Amino acid sequence: MITVALAGNPNCGKTTLFNALTGATAHVGNWPGVTVDKREGVCKKGEQPINVVDLPGIYSLSPYTPEEVVARNYILDSKPDCVINIVDSTNLERNLYLTTQLMEMDVPVVVALNMTDELEKRGDKIDSKLLEERLGMPVVRISAFTGYGIKDLINRTISTAKHPRKGISVLASTSISDAISEVAERMKDEISSPVFHAIKLLEGDSVERSVHKKSASYADKLLLTFNDKIFGKDIEALVANARYDYVTANYSPALTRKDGSGAKLTKSDKIDRVLTHKVFGLPIFALILFAIFHLTFAEDFLFLGAIIPSFGEWCGAVTAESPALGILFSSGLNSPGVMLFNALDLLTSTISGGVAGGLESVGAAEWAVGLVNDGILGGLFAVLSFLPQIVLLFFFFSMLEDSGYMARVAFILDRIFRRLGLSGRAFMPMIMGFGCSIPAMVNTRTLADEKERTATIRVIPFFSCGAKLPILTAIAGGMIGAFGLGQISDLIVTLMYILGMFFAFVAIVIMRSTTMRGDITPFIMELPDYRAPGAKTTAFHLWDKVKHFIKKAFTIILASTIIVWFLSHFTWNWQFVSDEKMGLSILSSLGMLVQPIFTPLGFGAQLGSAGWVFAVGAVTGLIAKENVIATLGTLASAVVSGFTANEALEGVDAVEALIGATGITGAGCIAFIMFNMLTIPCFAAVAAAKAEIPKGKFKWTLLFWIASSYIAGTAIYTVGEFIWPVAIWLAVIAVATAVIIWFNKKNPKKVLRTA
Repeated sequence: MITVALAGNPNCGKTTLFNALTGATAHVGNWPGVTVDKREGVCKKGEQPINVVDLPGIYSLSPYTPEEVVARNYILDSKPDCVINIVDSTNLERNLYLTTQLMEMDVPVVVALNMTDELEKRGDKIDSKLLEERLGMPVVRISAFTGYGIKDLINRTISTAKHPRKGISVLASTSISDAISEVAERMKDEISSPVFHAIKLLEGDSVERSVHKKSASYADKLLLTFNDKIFGKDIEALVANARYDYVTANYSPALTRKDGSGAKLTKSDKIDRVLTHKVFGLPIFALILFAIFHLTFAEDFLFLGAIIPSFGEWCGAVTAESPALGILFSSGLNSPGVMLFNALDLLTSTISGGVAGGLESVGAAEWAVGLVNDGILGGLFAVLSFLPQIVLLFFFFSMLEDSGYMARVAFILDRIFRRLGLSGRAFMPMIMGFGCSIPAMVNTRTLADEKERTATIRVIPFFSCGAKLPILTAIAGGMIGAFGLGQISDLIVTLMYILGMFFAFVAIVIMRSTTMRGDITPFIMELPDYRAPGAKTTAFHLWDKVKHFIKKAFTIILASTIIVWFLSHFTWNWQFVSDEKMGLSILSSLGMLVQPIFTPLGFGAQLGSAGWVFAVGAVTGLIAKENVIATLGTLASAVVSGFTANEALEGVDAVEALIGATGITGAGCIAFIMFNMLTIPCFAAVAAAKAEIPKGKFKWTLLFWIASSYIAGTAIYTVGEFIWPVAIWLAVIAVATAVIIWFNKKNPKKVLRTA
């Protein structure tokens, strides 16, 4: 059985081809010693079976990421019988960059021109015979999606694998061509693929230099003495430019565009002129984020109530007359997200009231009514009522990601990120944090530098996940009702998201300037064409999120709310206490014990006897962030006077009532939000972080989360409540900056020559 490796850029259709070749025979594992997926399968569609190895998606064979190291080490060390290089026909020139590197290895290569159906829809054509002649390797036109050309690809791969091949370089016309020849000649008797190794040594490749130290020294001498034109130049940049120039001059003529032009602007290119503009790109991204939050959280959609006062007054009047009309209106027309929230909230409230009334009518004991209505339904419904808004938010972010826009945002932010000590590649895991921290942390495996990866994992929870959304929404809604702020919940939520990102960037600057200093790897990303997201793919993503959320609600959150109810209604000697005597409960005494800790954050000792509920909510949130609002919903109707068991409070109403009962200020509410956004994430995310962070760094990561949330919450509360502490915080910032500058001078960063 012959072994064939699949190599290609991300988004080139490699996974689709792998599935088409292997079908049900595929299995997934990890490459030895590396947390990168390894997929293998057997293709039985040709004259003989083929063992197919799917290499990670890569843009080059330089050691920038674990994926690139895995791919090139497999080809060099395992020596597959053939490599199928999948090339996206719609991005021919960019994809052929990797091809020029594969050509330098002593391995047979077949080039598979994928997505030829999409290319032909544009009216463009590729002369595969001309390209094959100029590459000196077989070229096959295929469509992995439709199956076109797959049989021909299999047959030509089997045929090509039978004929050994020596690597050649496209760099013959460069100023280092003679140096490449000399180093390759020196290495040819000790290693296979000497041309590839020679070029990598001359580029300063860190992996090659560590393995072939003698040849590396020889290459350095050549660069210094061989040619004056070479001295002082960035060899890696010289080689990269030479590859692209060669591709343009020799391979691009095989591509014929519909209008006869070799530089036709596609629809995606035209859109990118606006969306990736160096001045307007970031403001456009900020506007898109605000539009998403406005569609999800606004109670005055398109600000119609503010623009047309008579319309706003009418909306307020009809809402007061009928709770059902409150689904559609408040001080204006509700956004789609608020309509869905109000509809589900009305349903859950009706169910709670009906269940409580039914239990009372059959003479159920007070504790039974409280357990069912507050401990079970109250906690569950407090979380589930936010499900529509969470799904809507996931929907919008899925649309942005699947359309290709998020890749553009990473490109825009690369310039800023590099100043912070990160590459633009780190943005993708961060933005994934808006959905869930767990896959976001796993996605940091694409970052090559260990310190950059650790720093990124630490700030991912600052990008609020869907589980934190109920906290933001409920506290924002409660503040609006309690303080009469007007219908600006969407603005408050947007500002909280932005504030979380701001603290993430501040933390990154501090870490990358002190304990987490390291090299910034180059950021190479191919921008895929804009595509309309597929309905099936989007539906699958949404269902996956909904399923995860509901499973959490009926397991961890349900168990937590029941435990909270029991602890809040039993004393230390296990005597049942009613809502009016909850101050004697186990939970009350524990809450009062930890309550003073949060005094600098505005929800501690200053809130009096009822303020312990906020401290308990923050602590239960360490299990699952949804527990915060579930806990407040469970405790609110008991702590707040004037409510009976069949009037259980949920979500926004619970928070608004607690604000009135405890006297917490607006600054304290914002500090409460920020503490829960930045502190230790849920247990599942903590476990994911422990698995991804290097040994010995996890305990410092836990300390980092606690310290960051406490300091940020304290700063927000003290500045928002008293103003004058601004001077103190500015002084602290000045001292911290001076210490960082001093630290960097005392411990200068070593300048390493890296690829």
